Amino acid sequence: MSAKESAVSAPAGAPALSRLLLSTAQAVRGVREGRSLSDLLPQVPAALRPGTQALAFTVMRRLGVAQALRARLAPRPPAPPVEALVLCALALLWPQDGPPPYADHTLVDQAVAATRRLSPGAAGFVNAVLRRFLREREALVAAVRQDPVARANHPRWWIQRLQADWPDQAEALMAAAAHHPPMALRVNSRQQDRDRYRQALEAAGLAADLPQDPQLPDALVLHQPCPVERLPGFAEGTVSVQDLSAQRSAALLLGPQGQALPPGARVLDACAAPGGKTAHLLERADLEVLALDADPSRLTRVDQTLSRLGLRARTQAADARAVAHWWDGQLFDAILLDAPCSASGIVRRHPDIAWLRREADITALAQVQAELLDALWPLLKPGGRLLYATCSVFKAEGQDQIAAFLQRLGTDQVQVDPVSPGHLLPLADNAAGRPAALAGDGFFYALLHKPSPA
Repeated sequence: MSAKESAVSAPAGAPALSRLLLSTAQAVRGVREGRSLSDLLPQVPAALRPGTQALAFTVMRRLGVAQALRARLAPRPPAPPVEALVLCALALLWPQDGPPPYADHTLVDQAVAATRRLSPGAAGFVNAVLRRFLREREALVAAVRQDPVARANHPRWWIQRLQADWPDQAEALMAAAAHHPPMALRVNSRQQDRDRYRQALEAAGLAADLPQDPQLPDALVLHQPCPVERLPGFAEGTVSVQDLSAQRSAALLLGPQGQALPPGARVLDACAAPGGKTAHLLERADLEVLALDADPSRLTRVDQTLSRLGLRARTQAADARAVAHWWDGQLFDAILLDAPCSASGIVRRHPDIAWLRREADITALAQVQAELLDALWPLLKPGGRLLYATCSVFKAEGQDQIAAFLQRLGTDQVQVDPVSPGHLLPLADNAAGRPAALAGDGFFYALLHKPSPA
């Protein structure tokens, strides 16, 4: 919708902006109460879902400034449903590059209309707050930008942790979280090579870049995101959507040519949902894979993913730490441990994550990661390999976690393969000539070897 369009002039069949604002406010309130957008958005009526998702993501990326503005404009917060609506409107009124999606007067009018449906007595309050912001916008924007939380649009503890872990990159990491990530594809090498698939994309009017990286043999990056229904062969399993950093797991565990493990090797994917890495392993090599996940509902997604791609693995709902409840006593040739983590590396895809996490979560998650490493390492054959991965940029869940594991076991019991990339940051790499469009999510990888007996 352009800046000149209002709910009245919206295209036939398009939901009124006031309805979208109500739906978005409900989602934002849910996040502030501790629920994720991934759980909330599927509950939104289908007609409102695309618009609600777009607006909710925008609000999440500007929640810091919106909260700071609300505190200045209305020191005494209104009822939570009304406050969430005010936050949405303030976030959407915040100055941005390029033309705004809605004219100021349209947004204010529709926010007030939404308030009348939500809480009629609060309509005057919302109108006054938003119109005061428009009158004093320049001064308010300048004042709010002095607040570190508002400027970074991340919680204070998150900012401090990034500054401690990555002092030279912290500002860039928080700025990157405000931008939409690229849409990366993984071509199913059992069905088609990526050069031919790239041609199929071009025939469908979709342009894509081909990363020149031996750890990304199946990857393509679209110039513009699109619905998966537009991808040739998606329903038939020819292609999947998977971030570039996530795609590195198969090449690291199997080797760039997929020959680091013998055919039929026993592989454990210890925390498999939603199944993208499981599938990639099976696309690249003939393996006997056991895919575990502690959440039975999430394990269903693994089965669905494998079914679409025409692949097979044994799936089992179990906490990988409770070895006695699921292990059959046979050692594994390789283990993929994509451990539960803060997901701090994927905030540009899921901007609610930064506002859902608490600082205490990092300590708790690091403990779970350590317990998984200690429980699974004895299940690996001598000469086997374990790939530890997290989609986190926090060193407590990556570099520090592996350093502590090495200290517990000793270098005579575990060795880190030099091919391990360590922390991957979701930033352009000027030295390597990698543009922002080819920057994968924030990840950590360590490939660990168990020495064979002398």
